[in-house]
Amino acid sequence: MKSVFVGVFSLLLTFQNFSVSAQSKVKKTVFVIVDGISSDALESIPRPNIDAISKTGGYTHAHVGGDKNAYSQTPTISAVGYNSLLTGTWVNKHNVWDNDIKDPNYNYWTIFRFFKEQYPNKRSAVFSSWLDNRTKLVGDGLPQTDKLRTDFPFDGFELDTIHFPHDKLKAYMHQIDEKVVEEAAKTIKNNAPDLSWVYLEYTDDMGHRYGDSDQFHEAIKMMDNQMGRLWEAVKYRERNFGEDWLIVITTDHGRDPKTGKGHGGQSDRERSTWIVTNAKDLNTNFKSNPGIVDIMPTVARHMDVNFPKEQAFEIDGVSLTGKISILNPAAKKEAGKINVNWKASDKEGTVKIWLTTTNHFEKGGRDLYFFMDEVPAASEKADIDVSKIPSKFYKIVLEGKYNNLNRWIVE
Repeated sequence: MKSVFVGVFSLLLTFQNFSVSAQSKVKKTVFVIVDGISSDALESIPRPNIDAISKTGGYTHAHVGGDKNAYSQTPTISAVGYNSLLTGTWVNKHNVWDNDIKDPNYNYWTIFRFFKEQYPNKRSAVFSSWLDNRTKLVGDGLPQTDKLRTDFPFDGFELDTIHFPHDKLKAYMHQIDEKVVEEAAKTIKNNAPDLSWVYLEYTDDMGHRYGDSDQFHEAIKMMDNQMGRLWEAVKYRERNFGEDWLIVITTDHGRDPKTGKGHGGQSDRERSTWIVTNAKDLNTNFKSNPGIVDIMPTVARHMDVNFPKEQAFEIDGVSLTGKISILNPAAKKEAGKINVNWKASDKEGTVKIWLTTTNHFEKGGRDLYFFMDEVPAASEKADIDVSKIPSKFYKIVLEGKYNNLNRWIVE
C-alpha cells in the first residue's frame, strides 16, 4: 500500500512540476518588417515558409496609413510605417513623416523603451538593413530616450562598400539582407535576445525599380526563404530550451495601383498590408483588418510589458491576442455633445469615458482628463455633454476592461 501511495505522490509531483514549468516558460519575441509588399503581391506567389508560420498561428490582411481623410492619416512611406509599429501610434503622434526622420517625438515611447524601462536586465536586438532604424527611430543612445541601449546591434552594412560593393541594380541590398538574416538566425539560436527586430529592404528596392514584375516576385520568394531560416531558429529555441516565442512578420506599406513602382499615397493598394504570426490566441481584432499599430501592444502583452495609464491612453493599437473589450471607436461633435460609439468585443463589463481639451503629452507634459461617464460595454455608444467645456480640440479615451481606445476631435 505504501508503494502505491509513493507512486501516486511521485506522479502528482511530476505533474505539478510540469505545470509549473509550462507556466514559467521564458517569453521571447522577434518581429520582422519586410519592406514594400502589398498583400496581393505576397499572395500571388508560393510562400511555403510564411504559410508554415501561419498554420501555427494565423495570416490576415492589415493596413497602414491611419484613418483615411482624418487627423491620423499617415503617409504610406517606409520609416513612417516602421515608427507606427514601434510606437503603436499614427503619424500625428510619433511625428515621423518621411524617410528623413527629422524630428521623431520620443515622448511616444517605442516597444524597446517600454521593455527596457520595465526589464532593464533583459536583452534586446536590432538586425537591420538600414542603420537609421536603430539610431533614429529606436533612438539608441540618445538623451531623448534616456540613452536607451540595444544589446545586440547588427546594422550599418549599407555603409560598407568594401564587403558590399554598390551596383546599379541593387543586388548588394539582397546580400545585405542575407547578412542581416544570417546574424539574426545565429544570434537567436545562440543568445536568444528577449526582444528582437529584423528589418529587410530588398523587396522594396525591386518594387521601385521594376514594379509588378518577375524581379519583384523573385525578391518576395527570397524573402520567404529568409523567413524560413528565422522560423527554424525560433523553433530550435523552443525545442531545446522550452522558451515561449512570438514571431510577427509584416510589411510597412503596399504599392501604387498603376505600376507597383511607387507608394506613399492613400490608395487601397498602398494601404493594403498583411500580418503573419505563430500566436495561437488570436482574437477578433486579428481578423478585422488590423493596423500596423496593433503589433506593438501585441508584443507588449506577450512580453508582460505594462503601460503606465497616461501612456496607455495615447496608444492607438489594440492587441491581436488575448481578451479585448472594445474596437472601432468613433467620435463626432454635434450641438454641444460628443457622440461616441464602439464595437463591443466583450459584452460584459463597462466602458469609462475620459476627456481632455489639451495635448500637453506631445511635449512631455501631462493632460488633465475629466471622467465623463461609465456605461455598459454592450451599449456600444454614449453621448457626452461638452456644452460647458468649449474647445476646438478634444482627446477622448474609452477605457474598457481589457483595452483602451482613443479618438481626437480637431475643429
